[in-house]
Amino acid sequence: MLALVAARSTVLTDWGREDPDDPGLAILRTRAMVEHALAAAEAGSPAAGHLERAARESCRAAAEAVPSDSVPWVCLLALAVLDRSKSRPEHRCRSSDPMLPLGPWGLLDEALTRDPGNREAHHRVLRYWLQAYRPAAADFVHLAMSKASASSPLAALPLYLSVEHYRNEPRRNAAVLRQWLREPHFSRALRAYESWSVSAPGSWPVADLSYLAHALWASAQMDTAAEVFTALGQFASRAPWSLVADSPEKAEDLLLTARQQSFAGRATALA
Repeated sequence: MLALVAARSTVLTDWGREDPDDPGLAILRTRAMVEHALAAAEAGSPAAGHLERAARESCRAAAEAVPSDSVPWVCLLALAVLDRSKSRPEHRCRSSDPMLPLGPWGLLDEALTRDPGNREAHHRVLRYWLQAYRPAAADFVHLAMSKASASSPLAALPLYLSVEHYRNEPRRNAAVLRQWLREPHFSRALRAYESWSVSAPGSWPVADLSYLAHALWASAQMDTAAEVFTALGQFASRAPWSLVADSPEKAEDLLLTARQQSFAGRATALA
């Protein structure tokens, strides 16, 4: 989040003047360069290739400058989605799981060696496989879940798969929306809730809690959905509501409807 703000300001330039050798500067500058590269690629900018190369060089330099930090490796995972042809050797590594195809597993290992269970690293790899080869995304999530601790936010990873499954249905109608009442989507929501319920308060980010609240509401588990909405309080993330609503403009309406129905369902159950 700091990098997103820094990328739109002069803070990195000002910081560089004051303390050019600060390792924190190298990390934040790398983050900002990666965000620029990803945005340029998405926009189809002529400068996208140059920005990507510069961001990769910054990642490598930051990894050398701060060898204990996982961020440069997470940033390289973020850039992996730009290598659609897998031309770079670091995106053609073997996984410890023989069922998974060649991919950026070495980059993931580097990140997890420095920060076991790193949430963003896993989400970056999930995003990579959702773009590169969707069947591998489910296998990767299954592997990540088998290694995650009981209260880890990684328990929310399958919820992202469920939303992607819904988004890729050719037609959105009431029957498709009821996917969360069926397996594996119903059990994904229940398992994620059980993991969150034993986690430390505030340890799950708003994005994951938003996915959890949506999954519980959509699977008609209103009591637990209301519990998650209570934990969210005044906060919410745009996704998944913008992804599952009839249109992005209706995301807020869907969120408010789900929240209201969840609290109403809990009140009915308690009556």
